[in-house]
Amino acid sequence: MRLLVRWLINAATLLVIAKYIPGVLVEGWYAAFMVALVLGLINAVIRPLIVLLTLPVTILTLGLFTFVINALLFWFVSSFMGGFEVIGFMPAFWGALCMTIVSWVVSSVLKKDK
Repeated sequence: MRLLVRWLINAATLLVIAKYIPGVLVEGWYAAFMVALVLGLINAVIRPLIVLLTLPVTILTLGLFTFVINALLFWFVSSFMGGFEVIGFMPAFWGALCMTIVSWVVSSVLKKDK
């Protein structure tokens, strides 16, 4: 049940991001659900490998390079998902930052529910 709630909130967050951040476009609820699913899978599978490979840079920047990784993955998903478009790095950065903050808040709220 928590997974479905997270999925719904992440899809709604994508729609809000598309409304307020110029350069991020989402065509509707279906696209938002699919993008939220793909982003979740990529963040679970590919992101840890990239973070491990870029560990020296991440350590040198005191962890700030992780924001760049999140932005690049957000932008990467837009390259092959229909109905989702990110135009440039800065919209990807702000969109990924918003998604990260909302996901973090939702995770902490759902953990307290136990």
